[in-house]
Amino acid sequence: MKQIDTKNAPAAIGPYSQAIDAGSLVFLSGQLPIDPATGAFPEGGVKEQTRQSLLNVGAILEAAGLGYANVVKTTVFLADMSYFAEMNEVYSEFFSQPYPARSAVAVKALPKGALVEIEVLASK
Repeated sequence: MKQIDTKNAPAAIGPYSQAIDAGSLVFLSGQLPIDPATGAFPEGGVKEQTRQSLLNVGAILEAAGLGYANVVKTTVFLADMSYFAEMNEVYSEFFSQPYPARSAVAVKALPKGALVEIEVLASK
């Protein structure tokens, strides 16, 4: 296993890695919508937070030598399922056919009060 780390995405806020390269697969930890330049969430709502989470995903993928086209599975955690349509609108800007498999679930709460968190699994 090889740890993937980049300053272009938020640092881990606990005892975990931004991503792990496990050979043919790269596992990304859930990405909160934290702007790595400011340490804060973007202004706005779930659309802006979804965009920032996916930009963080992209920065980590790039550090692993990959891109969004390498993503085979995503899991989207939402603070409320009423955010699904807005999240989906932004999400569709980052992925194209064949779309990765995806799960989307509502959770009771996310770290730091985020509205969304996104984790991905990518293939080399």
